[in-house]
Amino acid sequence: MNEIEIDTEKRAVITQTTPRTSLIIPSLNPDEKLVRTVRGCIEAGFDDIIIVNDGSRPDTLDFFPKKSEFPQVTLLTHEKNLGKGAALKTAFDYFLKNRQNAIGVVTADGDGQHLPDDIKACALAMSDSVKNGTPAVVLGYRDFSQDSVPPRSRFGNRATSVALRLLCGMRVLDTQTGLRAIPKAYIASLIKAEGSRYEYETNMLLLMRDLRIPYREVPIKTVYIDDNRTSHFHPLRDSLRVWGLFLKYALSSLSSWCVDELLFFVLGITLFRSGTSRDIFLCTAVARTVSSIYNFTFNKRVVFRRKGNLWRTLVRYYCLAIPVMISSYALVCCLKSLINVKYHFITTLIKIVVDTFLFFISFRIQRRWVFREKDK
Repeated sequence: MNEIEIDTEKRAVITQTTPRTSLIIPSLNPDEKLVRTVRGCIEAGFDDIIIVNDGSRPDTLDFFPKKSEFPQVTLLTHEKNLGKGAALKTAFDYFLKNRQNAIGVVTADGDGQHLPDDIKACALAMSDSVKNGTPAVVLGYRDFSQDSVPPRSRFGNRATSVALRLLCGMRVLDTQTGLRAIPKAYIASLIKAEGSRYEYETNMLLLMRDLRIPYREVPIKTVYIDDNRTSHFHPLRDSLRVWGLFLKYALSSLSSWCVDELLFFVLGITLFRSGTSRDIFLCTAVARTVSSIYNFTFNKRVVFRRKGNLWRTLVRYYCLAIPVMISSYALVCCLKSLINVKYHFITTLIKIVVDTFLFFISFRIQRRWVFREKDK
């Protein structure tokens, strides 16, 4: 460890609280809060701090800690702004190449929102999980019910949390948290998550789900300074990036649904007009076959962007699509009989409700199995 001027009692605490854990802080156009955060973290026990200057303006460079004053700090620099995700990846790569004896990292923001005690608490929780032989990612979560939380932050977190829960079955209280303690064993995998800006942190959560990486959440203080005006998070632009996968899948499903429902309706009033179970099945089968070809192509090329074996993926897709189609048919027939529907228009509305329910189940399976590039 590098020596820092603190008393003997505090040095003993340092050795016990942050064993071989590197602190990573991505920073863009910092102010005096960055130095305060660094100083507080050193006092809390961190003696290895990696800061990434993500293309900051020249007039803000003096706010980066100087090596002469803070020997615990390593400063990495991007010549131009590449995004928070790119900054984290740069730091992760540096850590893997230069910190062979460390057990993991803690990522935190340098704008004062993450307090040194909370950063240390996450580091400790991660360290304990490694010592116990069950390494887990530790996420610091804030209480978004507090009045001090800006509306845009409250809305963004709730929307992303709901999307993660419905589409991936993943319960995360604070999807936008930048305070994360990650064991070294998982960094090489998580660095591969897509994205170079704020969406990288959400994609990291999705990849954790795919790789079955365990995680736990630790409560932290909810701090917003000046209504979060110094945040570089752009509500509309960055939210679209964060929700990109969800939105693309929703677009794919919506357009496929339009093809499916339109064909189902047209076939029901032209070729198969009796309204019997047989005709409902034929309408469903023909409509779903056409829409599934369109949906498979869209999902493979645009949503999940997979370049793996076409035939294996196609077989997996129809191993899912056929049971979903049968489930749709069975549920529509069952509900139609229970309600005693006489008009095809009402039957179509029932099918819309049923297919909406199946939409969420299908997404989970497609992402985790059908369009997975290789077995984990």
